[in-house]
Amino acid sequence: MASRNGSQTDRHRRGASGDDSLLGTGLTTRQIEAFGRKVTTTASHLMGPLADPSSNVHYQHAMSELQKELRRPGIQQRVFSYAKASPTELVRSKLSTSEIQHRALTFLPDDLLRNIPENENVYSLFQGFQATIPEEEEDDDKGKRKGHERLNSKMQKLLEQSDPASNDPPALAKLRRDRDKANHRLEMMSVRKNMCSAEIREIDNKISNLNSMRKIILDRLGDIEQDELQAEQELLELDNQMEELVEDLDDAATLGNAVTPPTEVDPEDQTSDPDVQHMNESFMSASIYEKLPSPRSSKRHKPARRRSIPIRHEHFEPGSNIRELQAHNDMITALDFDVPFGTMVTAALDDTVRVWDLNLGRCIGLLEGHHASVRCLQVEDNIVATGSMDASIRLWNLSKADYMPRGNRFSKDEDAEEGGVEDQPPPPNPSSMQECPLFSLEAHVDEVTALHFRNDMLVSGSADKTLRQWDLVKGRCVQTLDVLWAAAQASTTMNSSDGQWRATGRLPDASADFVGALQCFDAALACGTADGMVRLWDLRSGQVHRSLVGHTGPVTCLQFDDVHLVTGSLDRSIRIWDLRTGSIYDAYAYDNPVTSMMFDSRRIATAAGEDVVKIYDKTDGRHWDCGAGSTVEEDGQRPASVERVRIKDGYLTEGRKDGVVGIWTS
Repeated sequence: MASRNGSQTDRHRRGASGDDSLLGTGLTTRQIEAFGRKVTTTASHLMGPLADPSSNVHYQHAMSELQKELRRPGIQQRVFSYAKASPTELVRSKLSTSEIQHRALTFLPDDLLRNIPENENVYSLFQGFQATIPEEEEDDDKGKRKGHERLNSKMQKLLEQSDPASNDPPALAKLRRDRDKANHRLEMMSVRKNMCSAEIREIDNKISNLNSMRKIILDRLGDIEQDELQAEQELLELDNQMEELVEDLDDAATLGNAVTPPTEVDPEDQTSDPDVQHMNESFMSASIYEKLPSPRSSKRHKPARRRSIPIRHEHFEPGSNIRELQAHNDMITALDFDVPFGTMVTAALDDTVRVWDLNLGRCIGLLEGHHASVRCLQVEDNIVATGSMDASIRLWNLSKADYMPRGNRFSKDEDAEEGGVEDQPPPPNPSSMQECPLFSLEAHVDEVTALHFRNDMLVSGSADKTLRQWDLVKGRCVQTLDVLWAAAQASTTMNSSDGQWRATGRLPDASADFVGALQCFDAALACGTADGMVRLWDLRSGQVHRSLVGHTGPVTCLQFDDVHLVTGSLDRSIRIWDLRTGSIYDAYAYDNPVTSMMFDSRRIATAAGEDVVKIYDKTDGRHWDCGAGSTVEEDGQRPASVERVRIKDGYLTEGRKDGVVGIWTS
């Protein structure tokens, strides 16, 4: 028995030592069993019936034993070490470094697992890698390995697997190998095709995401431009308030100077006649009130002039429609604007001239004063010049217009939110432009068909076959140029036997304007007439410096810069002239007569009797169409033909035969 108990005790000790080695915490199995009994006793005491008197004894005994165990320094030291240890140290004490690295590398967050794209590839990664190897390189590798047979570690030849078709004739074996190569090549081509298709889909997704981001940034740019416009309008309101305050202070100072202290009057000079006394009072009252400032019934504020140039339209796709306006009820005869999203002036055969806010698409007012339709006009900053069929030229100052654009700015959005029908813009105030007229220039005896002004000089062309130069400071004509006399002088100089006006050998069109277009710069003047000639004048001498011959029909439009002169004619052609040599630099033609043309730094926009504007890109030589006719459906109604066109900085406006004005990006 003693030996048996001794062996059990030895096994128990070996088990305890083994447990100690396994636990690695310094606690023995006996201590853990004692701690478990104490916890069980405590729990049974807490959950047991209160009527049992022995439960209190066991509980007190267990608590005393627990306190003895907790007083041991070893247990307290281990408890404090666990309390001070960080979670990282606890994990490292239980896991090895390699296992921690593996778990960190293989961990994926739920967001990535949630957005895993579907694998639509039918080929494996190895097949894709194999398909990228060029076939020539693969054949070369096979040729290099052809002389090297498989050998074992003792450099002895290995027995290759027997081919069941090795007994076939050589010709058949060669055909089998060629067939296998063709099948392999076809399979690799299929893999490559699938890879290209996958790359295209990936690129399409990237393009779609980039387009979405571009649209978001474009909307943000539009909001910034709207905020910029609001800031400019607030600045304008502050300027107006400052001007009003300065006027009030000046009026107060004038009133203070007018009221003088009363002087002593000799009683002997006073008369008792009531009529004389009443006359003196009335005279005194009138003298004072004449010096008082006149009451201002209404304040005239300057309209909001754009100080910053909008650039959002430059990021639109070429040919995008910005807005369409039903400007008039008849054919547009002339239109012009100052800057993109600025102020536009239009004229039509309905005998009206309208001023438009391009930012809001709203009519500001009407310029009234002409007795007939306006045939030509120009907008430069706040000044507008109009030439009419009543043979007069009128100048207007739009800075004196009574117009505040912020009054009904958000009405469209509010109506859309309410779900109602979108209302038309409110009609313009009839008195909004009554302060705009400056003066009238009257010297022509027939309708004015072309004009151009720069700084303080204006040049006009009329059906009376004369060109007139005007001084805008003095408001009078300073020079008259006779086109017929200049043509006769040119014929005499060239010793031509034919001194007739018809210098091009073709009768002028009776419906065409005698002076179709003109432009001036300092002392230089370019004029296109109904005989197809383009004459370059020197305004200092009043003589024709050079004549450009090439058009076979009346010239209807022209524009020049430092090097080139571009002209359009009813002969359906656009000609680009080199001003340095006087020769033709380039030319192209359309199917219909050219009625209007203008160019900016990159494009030449032309109205050629069609429902689209013809655009010629000077940088790459490409011709394309812009306008409502290029986007209308085949079964839809075709829009009216374009009569007038203007373009500045890629911002294009076109006036049609039915009175509609379209605004586009080019």
